[in-house]
Amino acid sequence: MASFAPKPDWLRKKITPSAHRAMKELLGERSIHTICEEAWCPNISECFGQKVATFMILGTRCTRACSFCAVDRAKPLSFDPLESENIAWAVLKLGLKHVVITSPARDDLHDGGAAQFYKTVQAIKAIDDAIIVEILIPDLQNNDAALRHVAMSGAEIIGHNLETVPRLYHIRKGATYQSSLSVLQKLLSFNPSCATKSGIMLGLGERDDEVFKLMEDLLSAGCRLLSIGQYLSPSSRHERVVEYVNPERFEMFRRTGMQMGFDHIKSSPYTRSSYMAHEYLEEK
Repeated sequence: MASFAPKPDWLRKKITPSAHRAMKELLGERSIHTICEEAWCPNISECFGQKVATFMILGTRCTRACSFCAVDRAKPLSFDPLESENIAWAVLKLGLKHVVITSPARDDLHDGGAAQFYKTVQAIKAIDDAIIVEILIPDLQNNDAALRHVAMSGAEIIGHNLETVPRLYHIRKGATYQSSLSVLQKLLSFNPSCATKSGIMLGLGERDDEVFKLMEDLLSAGCRLLSIGQYLSPSSRHERVVEYVNPERFEMFRRTGMQMGFDHIKSSPYTRSSYMAHEYLEEK
């Protein structure tokens, strides 16, 4: 499906496994998973080298098959019952002050995994309530009870990614643009004190006016934190890259979005949902 045109100079980030060997060994002690590894994030050397990671709960297998995503598409296995405690242990060992937790879609679970998100946030808060916890959730099938559970978990930031503009939503399996907006609206209605966050990819063929309309929709849903990054196709079996968007256009979207009313936007070719996550609340 994908075609691999040569990447421009601004997308030539080197991955150096030696830079993050110590981090991998630490996480391996408790079989802790990260989205950094499972989604083949290009920032892994930089983040692991700084002893920062986005923890992945509920296993590494996803029940959906989104055509842009590198996470394993297979029947999920049972997850480690000590997962929450192990992640809290890693947070303590690493001395983290801002923690990001995500998961694959788990449509096989009655609550989509909401209880495990809650348990993990609480385990981290038990170490130090001052630690900022950010969770990046799947849509939990837009289930009100599940969304209310994560909204009341104690997480300061709750993210759910729109990923792309409505016209290109065929890349998201089992979701619609409006349902994803609804997730963000519900989270804020269940807990007005939390901050909601979303992320999108560029390079799939979206038009500028479509991105501006998406920004308006997010603001109308109460979302004030946004990440914008370049889509990179994981393999020839995944959605193809239509365009490598230059850094100047990313900056234009950031500048325009801030003028529209967002509190913080990260927008660059290598921006990912949790990249430099601690900076979002600093400017809020």
